[in-house]
Amino acid sequence: MSITALPNSRTEPDGSAVIRVLSYNIRSMRDDEDALARVIRACAPDLVFVQEAPRFFRWRKHAARLAAKSGLVVLTGGATASGPLLLCSLRVTAEHTEDVLLPLTPGLHRRGLATAVVRIGSVRLGLISCHLGLRAEERRAQAGLLLERVAALAALGAPHTVAAGDINERPGGPAFGRLAGELQDCWAVRPWGGEHTFTPGDPDRRIDAVFATKGVEVLGCGVPHGLPGVTDADLRAATDHLPVLAALRVPPR
Repeated sequence: MSITALPNSRTEPDGSAVIRVLSYNIRSMRDDEDALARVIRACAPDLVFVQEAPRFFRWRKHAARLAAKSGLVVLTGGATASGPLLLCSLRVTAEHTEDVLLPLTPGLHRRGLATAVVRIGSVRLGLISCHLGLRAEERRAQAGLLLERVAALAALGAPHTVAAGDINERPGGPAFGRLAGELQDCWAVRPWGGEHTFTPGDPDRRIDAVFATKGVEVLGCGVPHGLPGVTDADLRAATDHLPVLAALRVPPR
């Protein structure tokens, strides 16, 4: 598939919604903030699943500034989710938001999930932004808790969910495999663009991913190398991960 062929956002005649979602570890906005915003804008996402959002002094102000520069608004997350954040376009209506702190592993950074149920036209969709831990056993347990949250969002009226983030693990690892066993690994279903997400200068591994529940149609997913407006210079300057962009068709409820 050509890099320019990723579908744009739209509502289909049957009520389904084609959406663009972006997953991006932004390293607390410690790098080139303008380059970061340019990459996000060029991807034209409806939803951005952020990891490593600012968590300390004036963190809400930093998140709001990034959203404004990117032409988006803050949905939920940030310090209250220990780093994961959700941004959205004005196409999206929030119905429920909840930031979830995961059990703390002594000596390691606290992890959390930014979650929401949103409506896009006649489509209701659950969202989970995640950043899993550094130890394999911790990541696998966190993957299980994420899957429990998928079920909780379904109970809130979201028949479909997209979960995305920094898995800190390659495909085939225990946590990645646990998620891919229950959800669609969107890159594996329909690869598009680039595969590897770390590091930007010489990417050699895929540790960031977009997952979707079964029933969501994956139209393309990958690193947006060559997408109009996305330059290699901006990708290198923005942060220490490459973003993952996916186009999904979500059926109506």
